[in-house]
Order: sequence, then C-alpha cells, then structure tokens
Amino acid sequence: MEQFELEQLTDQLSRKYFDKPFNHHVCFNKRLRTTGGRYIPAKQTIEINPKYLLELGTDELIGIIKHELCHYHLHIEGKPYNHRSKEFKELLQKTGSPRYCERLPSEKSKETYLYRCEKCGLTFNRKRRIQTSRYRCGKCKGKIVTIN
Repeated sequence: MEQFELEQLTDQLSRKYFDKPFNHHVCFNKRLRTTGGRYIPAKQTIEINPKYLLELGTDELIGIIKHELCHYHLHIEGKPYNHRSKEFKELLQKTGSPRYCERLPSEKSKETYLYRCEKCGLTFNRKRRIQTSRYRCGKCKGKIVTIN
C-alpha cells in the first residue's frame, strides 16, 4: 500500500465512522515494533506499523486506523483522548474499534529460556538469557540451572 492509498483509506474511515474529515498527516513508520500505530498530538499525525498490513492484512490495519482516529478526533475536540478515559472507551465502542491490536505472528514466536532453582524447584521463563553463575533464586537464594 502506498502513502496516497493510506491517506485515502484513513479519510474514508474517518468520514464513514466519525462523520468528520481527517485533515492531517498519516504515514507508515517501520521503526514501530510493539504497537500497531500511534497518534502524536503535538504534530496531529498518525503513524502506522506496516508489519501489521503485511502479516495480518487489511482488516487488522482498518482496526488500527479506527483506533488511532478515536485518539485524533477526541484530541481535536479538546476531550480526554487517553486509553483510560470514559469518552475514549465510549467512542471505541460506538465505532467498533478494537481497544488493543493483535500481536504479530512474528513476535509470538520469540524464543524463551526456561530456568529452575535446584533448591526449591521454582521454574520460570525469560525472554533473555541470564548468566546463571551471577544470579540466585529470588525465593530461596538457591542455585539456578538452565533447563533448555
């Protein structure tokens, strides 16, 4: 999807679900890693993670754009636009926008490391490898060993 198509889609969604035009900038941002998109109030810009379009398709992309448009339109109207606000939650429900986006399949398959305490048998997962000679069990101060 090109920049022009993204801007056109965003304006169409804004007019369809919010009955208001989208008059500012929307773009893809390859540097976004853990989020589907973000709204930057200071610039009144919406940035979208292009990985969601590639891995999950246009339906997920439309949901992300609708979510960010909720932030945008509430901000333009001078209302609270953060995730906790009542107005934001009501607008999400009214427009059928998702509260959170789905995790990317490429992010789900991250390797995890399994560790166990020799003394008490406590097991735990970590995303990052730890140096077992430097750390002890937080429960009983026993030695930690790598299982896999």
